[in-house]
Amino acid sequence: MTQRYTRLLSIAGSDSGGGAGIQADLKTFAALGCYGMTAITAITAQNTCGVSGIHCVPPDMLAQQIEAVANDIGVEAVKIGMLHDPEVVRVVADAIRRHRWRHVVLDPVMVAASGDRLIADETVSVLVRELFPLVSVVTPNLDEAALLLGFPVSSEAELESAAGKLVELGAPAVLLKGGHLPGQQVVDILLQAGRPVLRMAAPRIATQNDHGTGCTLSSAIACQLALGHPLDEAVRLARDYVYQALAQGAGVRTGHGRGPLNHGFAPIPLNTGIG
Repeated sequence: MTQRYTRLLSIAGSDSGGGAGIQADLKTFAALGCYGMTAITAITAQNTCGVSGIHCVPPDMLAQQIEAVANDIGVEAVKIGMLHDPEVVRVVADAIRRHRWRHVVLDPVMVAASGDRLIADETVSVLVRELFPLVSVVTPNLDEAALLLGFPVSSEAELESAAGKLVELGAPAVLLKGGHLPGQQVVDILLQAGRPVLRMAAPRIATQNDHGTGCTLSSAIACQLALGHPLDEAVRLARDYVYQALAQGAGVRTGHGRGPLNHGFAPIPLNTGIG
């Protein structure tokens, strides 16, 4: 019998500052005992203060990256982040169908924490049409939900309804993150088609070090799915990991803006199983 690491692929953009994007994804994979691989969609000039430049990777090069790792190393789960144009979306959708990946987490990265727009307008409808039906769960924050739905979500009372409308767009499950709402608690809503809504709340951590929180959460969910947990449990475990990473990094100064989480507060050895 052959031992293999639990293998995760991040299809996302690069953050030169190391706090978000594929850098956050790889740190999360490693911290949770998984082997990380990447297919880079874009290179950004970025730090804790914002994004100053974006260079997109050509679709054919993205496709080559995906095939190189999928055909040789193999993939248990996929996290998808920044997809900047329609052709890139189609490359990713084609790979999911061809490789029949079971666990795919889509973090629809559209707006950076600094407010910088990261996706072209014409890409949004293609993302919904091509990718929503193929993934396990979509994990938008409120800014991203507003772009997807065409209207703002401005209160906790609106979260469940908005999640339902996102499911109606074709996603089998939606984790709508309420962290941008005011209040002492952060409330997220997990809605799976045909199942009762799951409301999850945690005390808000006072910190400016929250850059890459969404990337980290979606990557952690992908890890937990790859490790065999059902979606609701995977989300709970991932939220706990992010909460601890925020808490452990709250007092650390990195850069002059919004710093990163402490991804490596309690690393787990690489998981090996029989495959």
